[in-house]
Amino acid sequence: MTARAAFNSVAVPLLALVVFLAFWEWLVWFKGWPTFKMAAPSDLPPAYSRHWDLFLTMGWQTLWRTVAGLLLAVVFGTLLGMIMGFSRIMRDALYPLLVGFNAIPKATVVPIVALIFVGQHDFNTVLLAFMISFFPIAVSVSIGLSTLEPEYRDILRALGASQATIFWKIALPKTLPEFFGALKVAATLAFIGTNLMEIVSPHGRGLGALFDSGRTNSDFPLMFAVLIALAFLGIVLYYIVVALEKIFAGWAERSPG
Repeated sequence: MTARAAFNSVAVPLLALVVFLAFWEWLVWFKGWPTFKMAAPSDLPPAYSRHWDLFLTMGWQTLWRTVAGLLLAVVFGTLLGMIMGFSRIMRDALYPLLVGFNAIPKATVVPIVALIFVGQHDFNTVLLAFMISFFPIAVSVSIGLSTLEPEYRDILRALGASQATIFWKIALPKTLPEFFGALKVAATLAFIGTNLMEIVSPHGRGLGALFDSGRTNSDFPLMFAVLIALAFLGIVLYYIVVALEKIFAGWAERSPG
């Protein structure tokens, strides 16, 4: 990457962020919305300073549960995708179940999970983050493996390669671009699952519970400060995935024309 490209990769997102915040501030001023109706970016720093300890504590709680759920989704989704990718019968059997499960609004699942595992808030939150994020990983791995050219398999089998060798040498590298593409989506979905449980559960903790506290007290600056904090954590996790993608699948990157 050239120095100019590196500069643009940092400057362009920052400029877009400044434009977004400026428009947000102008919109609140133009509409004359009071803070109990809509918070402006200038209202957020006081909210962070008042509740800084809570943001640090609850932000960490949200982050580690989200990452734990995402890691479980990676393991389970990859294994499930491999099963469906290598077996047409399993793919035909499992796809309808996965699509049906993914179509269920996860907000309706939260009370059921909270009732089954009463008082186990950490487990419940990790479980919901996992449930909402494993689907794109499983589908991407399955598609990547099922579209593997049969000529490659036939050549390697003719040379005496085992199924494991075919997977590590051909199937896995071919699947990596699709896998990381799905992982970027799953990383943001996992935060949705975490915060659903934190908001709805009566024993909720984390940024979702802090948001619910702001809603209960009609503290709009606090609510929007939580949303911005969640967006920041999501961006950080997303770019961690991007960095891993460059390390393990950088060969698949294509420069725009």
